[in-house]
Amino acid sequence: MKQIPILEIQSLCASVEGKPIIKELNLSIRPGEIHAIMGPNGAGKSTLAKVLAGHPAYEISSGNVSFKGKDLLELEAPERAHAGLFMSFQYPIEIPGVSNLEFLRAAFNSKNKANSQPEMSLADFEVLLDAKMMAMEVKPEFKHRNLNEGFSGGEKKRNEILQMAVLEPSLAILDETDSGLDIDAMRIVSRSVLKLMNKEMGLILITHYQRLLDYIKPDYVHVMVDGKIVQSGGPELALELENKGYDWLVPTPNNEEVSA
Repeated sequence: MKQIPILEIQSLCASVEGKPIIKELNLSIRPGEIHAIMGPNGAGKSTLAKVLAGHPAYEISSGNVSFKGKDLLELEAPERAHAGLFMSFQYPIEIPGVSNLEFLRAAFNSKNKANSQPEMSLADFEVLLDAKMMAMEVKPEFKHRNLNEGFSGGEKKRNEILQMAVLEPSLAILDETDSGLDIDAMRIVSRSVLKLMNKEMGLILITHYQRLLDYIKPDYVHVMVDGKIVQSGGPELALELENKGYDWLVPTPNNEEVSA
């Protein structure tokens, strides 16, 4: 028997400033599954991630999104995060004057409070953070550096995976985590993501290229074109896209529900 999906998207339509971006999109993700979403620039991949995370600039015109049995669209962005949805950004922001330690402890305790769990003391959180940093191959000195300030592109991406490790989400959406990474950084980030993946968690990888999927093997690959998922398949689909590009794919009249 198949498990109940963590995330169930049905006929989702979304726009920004009156312009339709997501068009009748369907997607189902179950615990333990890794889904890659690929597509050309402007296809709506990052918009989908932001809509799921609760970005206020996007308007939902129709459709339903269920997350762990709850109506995701009825939740504010912080409530979605507290419920276990995590999103890493394509371009992580810098926050001067706020250390990694301060930021991560605040986020961790905010989630605990929202879920009626006790806050963690600074001393206890430092023990937890030190263990997570070691597991994620993040240098100890990053604990007291200002959030992303002066970090290289690779360091920012690794720092976001550290955030993911601390918050232990039910569903993680990684928006072009491979962007700007060299081969060594790609390997380290991918290895860290795989350490966090488990049979209770779902993972969405948004990427343009096959190379990330050489390290993080997806169960399913979906291709977005013009706001719709127009093709779905296994890892072999990503290889086909690498060889043929996206030009051979066009939106279909009826966007069938993608389930696994």
